[in-house]
Amino acid sequence: MDLHILDHRLRVTSISKSGLERFTHPLIKLIFLRNRTRCKFFSLTETPENFTLVLDEEGFKELQPSEHLQVESSTWLPLNVVSNGNVSSSSQAVGVTKIAKSVIAPLAQQHVSVFMLSTYQTDFILVREKDLSVVVSTLKEEFSIYQEVKGESVPVRCQDVTNGLQKNGKEGPTVHPVLIPQNQFCVMSLDPDTLPSIATTLIDVLFYSSRFPSDLLFTSSSGELWRMVRIGGQPLGFDECGIVAQISQPLADSDISAYYISTFSFDHALVSFHQAATPVHSRRNSFTLTTGISNHLDD
Repeated sequence: MDLHILDHRLRVTSISKSGLERFTHPLIKLIFLRNRTRCKFFSLTETPENFTLVLDEEGFKELQPSEHLQVESSTWLPLNVVSNGNVSSSSQAVGVTKIAKSVIAPLAQQHVSVFMLSTYQTDFILVREKDLSVVVSTLKEEFSIYQEVKGESVPVRCQDVTNGLQKNGKEGPTVHPVLIPQNQFCVMSLDPDTLPSIATTLIDVLFYSSRFPSDLLFTSSSGELWRMVRIGGQPLGFDECGIVAQISQPLADSDISAYYISTFSFDHALVSFHQAATPVHSRRNSFTLTTGISNHLDD
C-alpha cells in the first residue's frame, strides 16, 4: 500500500456555540465562496460543546482572534492511505477499520498522537508536523511513502528523514468511558459545486439549528444507518496517544465497519447499525461537513 503525506499544513480550532455569530462571515466565505479564498482543506463538525474546524493555513487566516476561538498550538499534516488502486470488497469493513492495524496501531505504539477524520470517500489521519520523522520511520516497512510537493507525489527516502524512530517512555493511554446515544445517523456526501444552490438551507442548518432535508444529500445505495459511540467523559486533549487505536483495533479485529471523527473535545465512532450489537472485546482537496452529532445526544 501507499501512504501519501498531503500538501496541507492544518490547524485544529474550536468555536464556542455562543460565539458562532462572530464567525458568520468567514464561515460563509469558506463554505460557499470558494473562489474568494485559497483554502483547500476544510472540515466543520458540530457537537453539543462547540464547532470544530480543521483547515489549512490559508483558511486559518480568515479566522480573527477571539475569546470564542480556541486553537490547538500544533501544525498537523494529513496522511491518506491508497491501496494501489484496488477496490475493497463490499463485504470488508469500511472506514477507519481498514487502516487500524497498519497505521493507527503502530503509531500508538510509538506514542504518536493522531487526529482522525473519516469522510464519505476516504480517511485522513492527521499527525503533528513535529512527529513526521517518527511516523515515517514507523511505517516505512509497511508502506511506500510519498509526500505531495506542489501537486506532485515525491517518494520519501529514509535518508531524508531526520531524528528517526524515537519511542518515548510515556505510559499507555487511559481507558475512557463511552456514551452510546439512541440516535441513528446517515453517512452522506455533498458535491462542493452544488453548495451555492443550497446555500440558504445550509445557513439554516449551521446557524439556526434547522434539520437538513434528506433529499439533498447522496447516501450509500443501501441507505445504511449508523450508531454513534462517543469517547471521553472529560475533554480528551491532544497529547494523549492511543485513543483512536483503543476503539478502532477491536472493531477491526471483529470486522466491524466504522467511521471515526475526532473533534476538539471528544472523539466519535460511527458504527453500522446492524453491527452495533456485535460483541467486541475491548483492549487497553477535501470538503467535509458533519452534522447530526449534536442532535439529542443524551436521548
